[in-house]
Amino acid sequence: MSRADQAVPAFLKAQKPLAGACLKLSVGLGLLSGLLLIAQAWCLAKVIDAVIFHHAGLDAVSLYLVVLPVIFLLRGGLNQASEQAAITGAIRVKRDLRQRLHQTLFDIGPLFLNNERSGELVNTLVDGVDALENYYARFLPAMSLVALIPLSILVFVFPIDRVSGTILLVTAPLIPFFMIMIGKGTERLNKRQWRKLARMSAHFLDMIQGLTTLKLFNASRREARVITRISDDYRRSTMSVLRVAFLSSLLLEFLSTVSIAMVAVLIGFRLMYGEMDFLFGFFALLLAPEFYLPLRSMGTHYHARMEAIGAAEKMLEVLEPEKVKGNTGTQPLLKAGGRPSATAANPASGTSNAPEATSQTHIGFHDVCFDYEPDRPALNAVSFAIQPGENIAIVGPSGAGKSTLMNLLLGFITPRSGTININGVRLQGDQIEAWRRKIAWMPQRAHLFQGSIRENIALGRPDANDPCLDQAIQSAARAAQIADDIENLPKQYDTLVGERGAGFSGGQIQRIALARAFFKNAPVMLLDEPTAHLDQESEQRIRQSLEALAQDRTVISIAHRLNTVEQADRIVLLDKGTVLATGTHQSLLAEQPLYAEMVSRFQRGEP
Repeated sequence: MSRADQAVPAFLKAQKPLAGACLKLSVGLGLLSGLLLIAQAWCLAKVIDAVIFHHAGLDAVSLYLVVLPVIFLLRGGLNQASEQAAITGAIRVKRDLRQRLHQTLFDIGPLFLNNERSGELVNTLVDGVDALENYYARFLPAMSLVALIPLSILVFVFPIDRVSGTILLVTAPLIPFFMIMIGKGTERLNKRQWRKLARMSAHFLDMIQGLTTLKLFNASRREARVITRISDDYRRSTMSVLRVAFLSSLLLEFLSTVSIAMVAVLIGFRLMYGEMDFLFGFFALLLAPEFYLPLRSMGTHYHARMEAIGAAEKMLEVLEPEKVKGNTGTQPLLKAGGRPSATAANPASGTSNAPEATSQTHIGFHDVCFDYEPDRPALNAVSFAIQPGENIAIVGPSGAGKSTLMNLLLGFITPRSGTININGVRLQGDQIEAWRRKIAWMPQRAHLFQGSIRENIALGRPDANDPCLDQAIQSAARAAQIADDIENLPKQYDTLVGERGAGFSGGQIQRIALARAFFKNAPVMLLDEPTAHLDQESEQRIRQSLEALAQDRTVISIAHRLNTVEQADRIVLLDKGTVLATGTHQSLLAEQPLYAEMVSRFQRGEP
């Protein structure tokens, strides 16, 4: 049995306490309904026996005729309440899992997403979590009732008819036995079906995102054929699962029908020869189908278990990858710390060991090492210090470790060895959340979220629509030189931003993101050449705004352009994951051939 085969059922079982009270209530109500079913069968048998064989009048059976409708109504209400309780429990599990998946994705950062297909993750977060509902709302209650209700029926049948009770007792285990045998093959088919669904979702999202490129390269028809092939592959996989599910249902129905027929035939013969009282025989016959009903129900919902196992495997890869894949030997992405502690989440709580970024922020790298893969260090023994208010440029050839260094500062990854200190406090675990609240980040391509311009500027503020923030939002927009563009729009700051900034130019998107940085008013700025890919006018306006924003702040930039390095107070030159030299633009130009060559390329406009 593989690691995943062991981990996934344990993972599903571990979520059960979230729905524990609701599932217990559901099973309790279901059992009570089953006991009422036995009473219903007895009342019906008494009425028919009294009327047909004892010629009883209406007065003699009136009590039973009153009780029967009451039992019908009670059972209907109990079944409804039982189902509702089970669904409520399943919803709790789904809600918690979605929250944990989202929180985990936030914790481990965007580097994990770079290695995953977006469509697969979306499929896991939406369809995958939804696939667990039937497992918790249908299969688990059925698993409990499959023992309780048949056992209750046997308690009443055995004293009055040992022959029928023996048949029920002997044939009952056959149904779960065959169900488990069939289920072993179904589990493999379900996992394959979920993998193909994830693949289809990911490919379709890739196609939508790259539709412009596909059209320009006349590849849209070819891609449509690929989608058709993948969809057909998923259809065949789904039909394979349904074929097994239908065949298993047929087998279970056949076994239960044959068993009921045996009970009916033997009761019939004994009634015919006068060896059995009609009341007891009819009572046992009425209960025989109900005896197998929980077994058949479990067989029907066993498919939900297989589907849940297939869907949960990908969730476990996100939440607890070491349980599915084991220790691969690679440096893990950030997972330490998980959710921020109460003190980290609330700076006012007065935590003493959280790294505090102020206008006097000291940042130190001390022998920092990081590996994406074994024996291929991305950073090796990196050490340098950044003084408060310094403007630092990080330069180096492609693959030197610039992005890795920035990701370490952003807290997306943790060093394999060495430390990053903020004002003498090690940056790690829960403290990363507090540190992020003190930094502003401007990438090459900023991301705007679907919502209003106001909400994008005041990102992270739940009170973004509070009128009290209007002045601060407008001041930030003016500082970023985007206020005129916004105020010329019909709805101004309430204008809705399309997906990925649709409806705005690249320069406008960067300036709205810059207004976000002004609004945050963080003491430390981290920049990844935010003027790249912009026209000259937009670049100039953003540079002016950045110069204003950098006043009295610590600025750390990944530099790709000459004017960025020329404006820096100090430059850190990286090569092959190590710090080759630090110094000013002039000193490095005179002393470092690699830097001189890079400056020459900058001047020629080469990357």
